[in-house]
Parts: sequence; C-alpha cells; structure tokens
Amino acid sequence: MTQKIVLYDTTLRDGTQAEDVNLSTPDKIKIALRLDEFGIDYIEGGWPGSNPVDVAFFKEIANYHLKYARIAAFGSTHHPDNKVEEDPNLNALIASGATAGTIFGKSCERHAKEALRLDPKRNLDIIRNSVAYLKRSMPEVYFDAEHFFDGYKRNAEYSLAVLRAAHEAGALIINLCDTNGGTLPNEMQQIVSDLRVALPEVRLGIHTHNDCEMAVANTIVAVQAGAEMVQGTINGVGERCGNANLCSIIPVLQVKCGLTCLPEPADVRLRQLTKLSSYFAEVANMKPFNRQPFVGNSAFAHKGGVHVSAVNRCSSLYEHMEPELVGNGQRILITELGGRSNIVSLARRFGFHLDKDEPVVKGLFNELKKKASLGYDYASAEASVELLILRKLARRGVRDFFKLVQYHVSAVRDASHELPMEEATVMVEVEGAVEHTAATGNGPVNALDTALRKALLPFYPRLKEMKLLDFKVRVLSASDGTGGTASVVRVLIESGDADSTWVTVGVSHDIIEASWQGLVDSVVYKLYRDEEGQRKLRDLR
Repeated sequence: MTQKIVLYDTTLRDGTQAEDVNLSTPDKIKIALRLDEFGIDYIEGGWPGSNPVDVAFFKEIANYHLKYARIAAFGSTHHPDNKVEEDPNLNALIASGATAGTIFGKSCERHAKEALRLDPKRNLDIIRNSVAYLKRSMPEVYFDAEHFFDGYKRNAEYSLAVLRAAHEAGALIINLCDTNGGTLPNEMQQIVSDLRVALPEVRLGIHTHNDCEMAVANTIVAVQAGAEMVQGTINGVGERCGNANLCSIIPVLQVKCGLTCLPEPADVRLRQLTKLSSYFAEVANMKPFNRQPFVGNSAFAHKGGVHVSAVNRCSSLYEHMEPELVGNGQRILITELGGRSNIVSLARRFGFHLDKDEPVVKGLFNELKKKASLGYDYASAEASVELLILRKLARRGVRDFFKLVQYHVSAVRDASHELPMEEATVMVEVEGAVEHTAATGNGPVNALDTALRKALLPFYPRLKEMKLLDFKVRVLSASDGTGGTASVVRVLIESGDADSTWVTVGVSHDIIEASWQGLVDSVVYKLYRDEEGQRKLRDLR
C-alpha cells in the first residue's frame, strides 16, 4: 500500500502574510472547519504568542469537534537571551491547546551568524533545546528548517547538523524550507535525494515559496524524492509571490502521480476542491483568479474554434484531465475567434442537439460574430450569450417577462451638495399591466436598477434575492476614430443570488443604455432560471 502524503495547511498563518489577506478570528474558524471537512491532516492556526486574533482562534477552535484535522500552533525557537523553559513564545504554543507545535529555526549558517548574531554552535543548542522542551509538553512537534536550501548550497555540513539536532531532540518530521523561493526543481530533486541517503532515519517534509513560480513543481519533485509532508496554502496565498498552492498540489499528487494525500473516499473529497478554493476567496474577500489551474473558472475553458471542434469529439484532446475530478467543469466560450462548433457545444448544454451546418447555427454564428465586432464580450458574459442562444432556438421558458415602455435618468447637483443626486424613472409593461416607478441611487446605474426592481417585485418577488455584485465599464472605440467621450463603452454586470452568480453585457455609445441592456439581461436570466427550476421540480413530481 502506498504511503499517504501528509497535508499540512498553513493558510491561516502563512496565507495571512499576503498583503491582500486579512482574516478575523471568525473568518479563520470558518476556513478551518471547511479544511477539516475537506480532509486536510493538519491546520496551522497561527502564531499564538504574536497577536490577539491568533490567541482567540486557538481558544475558540477548542469548542469544535473536528472530524479529521489536527490543529497546529506555530512559533520560533526560544530567544537566545531566555532560558528555554521561560521563553514566552514556546510557552504560548503549549498553552494554546494545539495538538501539534511547529517551530522554525535557522538552518543556514550565514543566517545564524548575520541575522541572529549567534555562534553557529549556539544556534544548534537553541534548536535542540526548543524541540526537546516542546516535546515534553505537546503530543507532536515539527521543525521547519528555515532557509534550508540556501544554507545547504553554502555549507551542507552545517545544514545537516541542524536537521540532526532537531531530529535527535524529538521532531517527528523536519520540513525543508525554500524560504526565498529561489531553488529550481533539478536542485530540489538532487538535494532531497541526497538527504534520503545521508539521513535515512529522518522523516522529511517540504515547504516552498513561489518567487520563481516553482513552488508547486518543487513540492512535487520533493515528494517524488522522498518528502512525506507537504506544507502549502489554499490558492497559493502567502508573502511576496505566495506559497505552494495546495489546490494544484493535491490533484497532481492524487491524480497525476497516483499518490494518496486525501482520506477516503478520496475521489469524493477531491471533487470539493473547486468549491473549497472559491469558499476561501469569498471569506477572505478576494477576487478568484480565473486562470488558476484546476480550480479556476478558465481552467477548462475553450475559446478557439479548432479546440472546441476537437473537444466536442473527445474532451481529452485539449484537456489534461476530466474537470469534474476536481469539481470544475468545461466551458465553451463564444467570441470572434470561435466557430460554429462553439455554438453547437453550447446548444448541447441546453438540451439541443444541432449540426454545425444547420441554418439556425449559421444564423447564430453570424449574429454572434457581428455583435462581437461591436464590442459584446460574450466570453465574459455567459448569461447574455445563453439567453441569446435560447431565444434563437425558441427555448421553452425564455419569454418576455416585461417590456420597456420608457426610462429616464437625471442627475442634479447644486452648490449646497458635494455630490449630485441621481434619479431614475422606469415605465415597463408586466403581465399586461403598466408599472411606472421612480428611485434615487448612488449613481445613475444604481438608481435605474432600483427603479426597475421596484416595478418588477410585485410580480416576481424572488428578485429580492438577487444582488448586483460587480459593475465594470470599458471604453472600446469611437465611431469616427477620435476616441474620448464619443467612444463605445462596454458594461459587464455580475449578479448573484443564494445559488450562483452570472455575468451579462451591454454595449452602446451611451453608458446608461449599455447599463440598461446588462441590467435587463441579468433580471431576465434570474427569472428564467427560477421558472426553469420550478418546472423541473413539477416534472419530477
């Protein structure tokens, strides 16, 4: 039986060192519970002696019964001026109640001399004493050999002495840290392989940074060379360029390398990876990185017509693995670069089996290409393109939920106000009745959105669930080539409800009209999805 690779997540500690990541104690609890549910072996909760948030986390997490994960507390070796048993940092780790204590120490002779101003032999004593002291009070102790690879290349004998000191003092696993992120995979493979020969009794782990975009590659190479524990973060967040990305490492180990790193049922857990990635981004208030491998929205997206034609026959022709294995899915994009195969593939998703030579497909292709030339970004606004295709194919359920009679938007600013006041009036026909509403808002688009919802809510109360999440405007071109205020603008509107999010598009010389187009598509898409869901429930009954 293949030995399981131990997953040690450092998102709640290393991840918070990223300049755009700030987590409260409730945030950290939510993420920890989700990591536990996914099947992570160790969750490093933070540095309990360094800040109130981490102290509160360890106190709070003790109230939860974790199904799988063990909580680890992080700290450093004792201060040179302190006796080990009186060191506040080490005692904070013990007092945290964590199952595991992980401490780092200098494994590079140069760092010991220049950063700590220590005699290298004294540094070895500090490491040995710190590990041994924790070992007497905590069930598990791990040692992170900071700057190991830089140190090994300068003075291998000293770096090996650091590993021996930590191991002899009782560290269960010693994690080799590529702290500056400068090691290359060929160096990683050679050094870890050498260690397996030089220190066969020492269990090794790997901790890499992404400064050369090698963190994932170096982690995989280290595992193949004999490392048993992998440290990393969700979505690769971390200081500078980030840490090793567990969202890439886990599927590579599990699917590509045939190694075990998730508890059974591993395949079921792996299918939760994309949701885990999105959940962390949501809690951390970060915009997801669409091009992130495996879990990104673009990871299995196809735009070029040649690619789409091929994946329609066999998805593996342009996909390195089945996206469903990690809970992701294939996406076919409609752009000016796509062909009729893109339309055929999208229509199949909606239940229509078409041939690319059918007149309706040719008509759709020409219409989409024409709109793309005008600036409609259907690759980003999949909800708008779905509505366009469904209407062309006379899909049941896509109907005129309302018709515009007129709208009017005005902005008034006088000397007594710092900002203008926007007001929108909307007149629409809904189910045979004409509704005339008005609303003010923070900007013309917000006022228009509020007035439209006010008119529609009495007829479609579920619109109350819908929220406008993002609003983007891009200047594209000018009709006479002069640019500036005569330019065409494209508006992308991201909306969402409790179940999902979607993006719609509008294009016009008038930013209000472009916004109206995007708003209308967004509302219609919500209403269509709700009615379609209700219809499916009725059919099941």
